[in-house]
Amino acid sequence: MGLKSTLSRPLATYIARQYARWQHDPIGTQQRVLRGLLERGAGTAFGQAHHLGGVRTAQDFAWQVPVRDYEALKPWFERVKAGEADVLWPDKPLYLAKTSGTTSGAKYIPLTKDSIPNHINGARDALLHYVHRTGKSRFLDGKLMFLSGSPELETVGGIHTGRLSGIVNHHVPAYMRRNQLPSYATNVIEDWETKLDRIVDETLPERMTLISGIPPWVQMYFDRIVQRTGRPVGEVFPEFDLFVYGGVNFEPYRKKLLETIGRPVDSVELFPASEGFLAFQDEPGNPGLLLLLDAGIYYEFVPAERFFEKSPPRCTLAEVELDRQYAMVLSSNAGLWGYSLGDTVRFVSKYPFRVVVTGRIKHFLSAFGEHVIAEEVEQTLREAMRQHPEVEVVEFTVAPQVSDDPAVPSRHQWLIEFARPPHDAAAFAAALDASLRQRNVYYDDLLRGHILAPLQLTPLPAGAFQRYMKSQGKLGGQNKVPRLSNDRTLAEGLLGVG
Repeated sequence: MGLKSTLSRPLATYIARQYARWQHDPIGTQQRVLRGLLERGAGTAFGQAHHLGGVRTAQDFAWQVPVRDYEALKPWFERVKAGEADVLWPDKPLYLAKTSGTTSGAKYIPLTKDSIPNHINGARDALLHYVHRTGKSRFLDGKLMFLSGSPELETVGGIHTGRLSGIVNHHVPAYMRRNQLPSYATNVIEDWETKLDRIVDETLPERMTLISGIPPWVQMYFDRIVQRTGRPVGEVFPEFDLFVYGGVNFEPYRKKLLETIGRPVDSVELFPASEGFLAFQDEPGNPGLLLLLDAGIYYEFVPAERFFEKSPPRCTLAEVELDRQYAMVLSSNAGLWGYSLGDTVRFVSKYPFRVVVTGRIKHFLSAFGEHVIAEEVEQTLREAMRQHPEVEVVEFTVAPQVSDDPAVPSRHQWLIEFARPPHDAAAFAAALDASLRQRNVYYDDLLRGHILAPLQLTPLPAGAFQRYMKSQGKLGGQNKVPRLSNDRTLAEGLLGVG
């Protein structure tokens, strides 16, 4: 066993004990975090405008600071972006994380001196918890590959600006950088397909032990490995032991990824965002992600079904219920205040508080009043694939198909790119319909009432999703395909490039 793997074990024990301390009092920990944020933020322009200095309780805070998304907070972010100090947090941020926005183009999320450790330590602690729980640390002695965005930064308002994954790349400890792939020269390549070929060139001769990234882009990397060698990934890299992923639900990709690897490997799920590193899988085999409560982030949770009300209720950690959908609201030492993250979660345990990520609050399908969410369509697909084990899915999305003909009912359209299609497409579509009806009573009612017809399954040709993402300038990196949408924009785009 190498030096890194040997030294990681006592460090993993130390970190696990630190986490155990705040897990003993999670509610008190969150109250302490809120007090600390208020003390630091009271003197900022935002703090003075919202009277943060007079806030004493969570209820006071909810009264003084409304829930707002990036668009609503954009005037404040624009002042930060222009180089003004003491706007949302003392001084200026160290970085701006540039990320894609749905309505306003690029978003610029501040990363401060106080918030950067959350991003760095969150990923580190996820791996150390894995070491602590399993005793496995050999992977630290091999090569670690992180599929990410370019680490090249630009300057906006005197502030270094770039993709979050690229910013974090600059803070990888020196002792880990020797193990890290791809190289800097490869990582800065903007064209994803060119970059991917270079990554394959660099990794094939190496002793790869950990591979990390968003599942669909990792699958592209695996496919290139298989194409180049004619062998499964697990044979090409016999010491590849750990797959680390985040950003999307792994389940729709699991079967094809594992088949491409050719053997089982351990996995760790992360919940990173430009706004903060929020949770990670602290127990192998437990799908719940441990919410990080002592990392400079104060959480509030809005019941998803009430999110679009004028004044929706805001639950503190003490008030959340198990197995209920919540939209996440963050306030943090990055200068975010009452910030609607856009992600929805469901609590699967308390003490410790663990969540599963269920989708995006704006990514739902309710063109006919059914309010289908991402978690439901992902579970639906998984159940249909269980009934049809020959099926492998590359990517999919669901859109409404509204009929202009009163004699022809409207329906959902499932656009699926198959690696292996079903033997009986009609039976597979029926399995999808039956599974979704079980999970969503409104959808079931609409079919029973003949308001909707059974769904339409539309297989897409190989590479359709890649071609569409490329046409949008979103191929690779941290970009994700929405699971569902309330209009036809994505569906028509896919059909247009298919």
